[in-house]
Amino acid sequence: MKVAYADPPYVGMAAKHYGDHPDYAGEVDHAQLVTELCDFDGWCLHTTSVALAELLPLVDNNVRVMAWVKPFAAFKRNVSVAYAWEPVLVKAARKPVVKPGLIFRDWISEPMAMQRGLVGAKPERVCRWLFEVMGCEPGDELHDLFPGSGAVTRAWEAWSNQATIWA
Repeated sequence: MKVAYADPPYVGMAAKHYGDHPDYAGEVDHAQLVTELCDFDGWCLHTTSVALAELLPLVDNNVRVMAWVKPFAAFKRNVSVAYAWEPVLVKAARKPVVKPGLIFRDWISEPMAMQRGLVGAKPERVCRWLFEVMGCEPGDELHDLFPGSGAVTRAWEAWSNQATIWA
């Protein structure tokens, strides 16, 4: 199966965080991105709580909103309600397999990644959780649509190797 992992710059934030990055290509057209994701058997899309109202009308009923809760998050000056969670839209490629002792929640609590060389790099544990809830299998073809720091691809390789051992 073909699965996509989309961790684009968040709506309205590309220039602020990635303006001088060599791969910067302007703001992401999230409506077009959702259309492109439909070509995959399964996918996940990281976003922000303020963008949910814009994105949810673009997806079908087979998409779940998962939550990455950040017990340690960046607090911003003059922002009275911290952005300490991140919604992730997930369309599973297949029903996740129930493994003995492993039932996944629709949320994960994991601190944000620090000093990864790029704002927004994802922690390996968050990536692994998403591979599981998408119903991924080691032989699947992962497309990291916004490779940035390379953290997602490294997590996929580690997860695939470990998942093969369990099979």
